[in-house]
This record gives sequence, structure tokens and C-alpha cells, in this order.
Amino acid sequence: MSPNRFAQLRDQLNLEGIPEDLLEQAFTHSSYARERHLSELASNQRLEFLGDAVLDLVFAAYLYQRYPEIPEGDLTRLKAALVRKSALASIARSLNLGKYLLLGRGEEGSGGRKKASLLADLTEALIGAVFLSRGFEYTREFVLDLFRELLADVASRDTLRDHKSALQEVLQGRGMSPPVYRVVRTEGPPHNRRFTVEAAIEEEVIGTGEGGAKRVAEQQAAEEALENLDDWLET
Repeated sequence: MSPNRFAQLRDQLNLEGIPEDLLEQAFTHSSYARERHLSELASNQRLEFLGDAVLDLVFAAYLYQRYPEIPEGDLTRLKAALVRKSALASIARSLNLGKYLLLGRGEEGSGGRKKASLLADLTEALIGAVFLSRGFEYTREFVLDLFRELLADVASRDTLRDHKSALQEVLQGRGMSPPVYRVVRTEGPPHNRRFTVEAAIEEEVIGTGEGGAKRVAEQQAAEEALENLDDWLET
């Protein structure tokens, strides 16, 4: 690899102080590590795990302080809107992070650089690398700056709406039909029912949820559908 492979990215994101090998790991997908017979630890999965936890803490603290008047359940919804796979992938796309990814031939051939799931994982891995190198306070400011537009979007719209409404809004914005929710399994005695619901778009299931009430299961199915929507649209 070129020793200056990340020079442009360093300038773009002020990544000075982050070792080259750590950046290399953040951008190494597991498919590349397997293909090159590298250790499983050479991929970005551990950094992704760390970055996910850092994001949770940064946004939990930010939202707690920013919205002192709203209850825990609504704080959870706000945070979910920020750490959703589609949101993380949009950050990666805006920074063109995909061009730095190291992918195996299979992932490269299937358009891995544009997959929402890979880009979301990459965003988390990069944040994990920043945290290891620069500590929490620097990483907090790094994350808040990186997500500035999404944070403004959260503040300016009704993010506290339910997942079903959010999914329908996204689909309408793309000129698509609303999702269809189907109860596919009912279990348990009458006093303790468990419902399994699928959310289908254009006859294809992209989300599944479970709950003690149909509306709860539908909400979970809609949430999962939102997570999977970008990848489904790209297939």
C-alpha cells in the first residue's frame, strides 16, 4: 500500500495523529483479509464494534443535554435516527470513504463500495480508530462535526414520529407504494400472545418484527425495513 494512501483523507478530516496502520485496519473489510489470508483481527470488525459504542455514548450524552425536557423513550428514538445504518452510510457517502475501502474480489464485483451496510460499518470503524488515537473528547467533537447536518435535521423535523410513519415518508419521497404489513405467526395463549409481522415493499419482505401486540411487531418490522432499505434498493 502507498504510504500516503490516506493523505487526502487526513487533510479532509483532520486525522493527524492517527497511525497509518490503524487507518489501514479501519478500511480493511473482512473479505479482503480472508482473501489475503490475513488474521481475522486484521479487518475493521473490532474497530467497528468500538466505534458503535463510542457513537452511542456521544449521542446519548449530546441528546440528554440538548433536550432536557423529553423522556427516555423519545431520547432513544432520536438516537436511533442518528445511528441508523442509512444515516451512517450517508456520512460515508458524503465523505467518499468508500474509495479507500480494501475489499475482496467478490465484494468489489458486487458493488461493495456502495453498499449501505459496508459503508455504515466503515464509518463506525473510522470513529473507533479516532477514539483509540485521540481520546474521547476529541472524538466527541469529531463526531458532532461529522454529523452536524444530521443533528440539524433531527432538530428541525418530527423525528419522534413512529417507525411506520418514517418508512412511509421515505417511500413516498421515492415515489414508491407504502409498505404492506402481514402477520405471519401468532403464538402463545390468548392472555400472552406473541405476533410476528413482516413488512413488505413491492411484494418483497425487508423487515420482520415481534411483539406482544400487532402494533408493536409492526413498529419493529418498520424499523428493520428502514435499516435494510438502502441495501434493498441497490440490489
